[in-house]
Amino acid sequence: MRILRGLSRSGPPAAVTVGNFDGVHRGHQAMLALLVNEAAHRGLVPTVLTFEPHPRDFFAALAGRPEQAPARIATLRDKLVELQRCGVQQVVILPFDRPLASQPPQAFIDDMLLGALNARYVLVGDDFRFGAKRAGDYAMLDAAGEAQGFDVARMMSYEVHGLRVSSSAVREALAAGDMALAARLLGRPYSISGHVVHGRKLGRTLAAGSAGDDGYRTLNLRFPHHRPAARGIFVVRTHGLAAVPLDGVASLGVRPTVEDAGRVLLEVHCLDWPSALGAEGGYGKLVRVELLHKLRDEARYDGLDALAAAIAQDEAEARRWLAAAHAAQGRQTTRDRI
Repeated sequence: MRILRGLSRSGPPAAVTVGNFDGVHRGHQAMLALLVNEAAHRGLVPTVLTFEPHPRDFFAALAGRPEQAPARIATLRDKLVELQRCGVQQVVILPFDRPLASQPPQAFIDDMLLGALNARYVLVGDDFRFGAKRAGDYAMLDAAGEAQGFDVARMMSYEVHGLRVSSSAVREALAAGDMALAARLLGRPYSISGHVVHGRKLGRTLAAGSAGDDGYRTLNLRFPHHRPAARGIFVVRTHGLAAVPLDGVASLGVRPTVEDAGRVLLEVHCLDWPSALGAEGGYGKLVRVELLHKLRDEARYDGLDALAAAIAQDEAEARRWLAAAHAAQGRQTTRDRI
């Protein structure tokens, strides 16, 4: 997949859709499937035009009210991975800034869709708005397509069991800790990926006697946005360390007991560390962590002993949940065979 940061000169004719695609949920997936199919029939390059930061981040900062920015579901890395899985061949990432926010709708069509992207087919959602003050809409885009020689299509909302699938719905499910609902909306377990980075290695000193000789060794992944859609302590499954996924427990947040510096980290403690990796074998590896079940919210503790006790309790609860989940999966497998 070709990734372009900013606009370049006109490339090959493209089938284009425009949006933030935070989470790349099932509604996005349905739209991208249509885009890829139309592109194949028309001999076009399936292309996504997206923005970083999120436009609502920009307007919240402009108003001096950063709390109004939406919580972020996915990192840019995870969004790009999912777009590629959906068959997108080209992604253009535009910085959403003041010039872009003030661009008239017709200039967006002329300069970006036609001039830079060479769009011959444009697919948008039913609530698509564009241009300064959101003045452009589907009717305007469709009329421009008729006059300027490109096709325009609109896709209506996608529903799962009567619930409209949207990034807002995914954020609400994650904020509520309803990981099962989030997985239904996403079409997959909610996950975060990244390279394992060095941390303070404090977990190795916490209650080493009860957690093993190395204490609670953790894998640290940075979440680059200051407001993740999910927060708290989770039962997780980590891919990328061994031949099979590794069960564990993880904290996603700002570590209020030991740091609380505003930096968001995903800290993963694998319940059974692969001996082949050794003590330092996780660093630098690209891993994907599925958040399967929320145990509790993040909390501040009075000292490291209290923190260690809470971690031990989290591990015990994670093992109980995983045992029940594995047993249920085994029963389902038996029924499927029968």
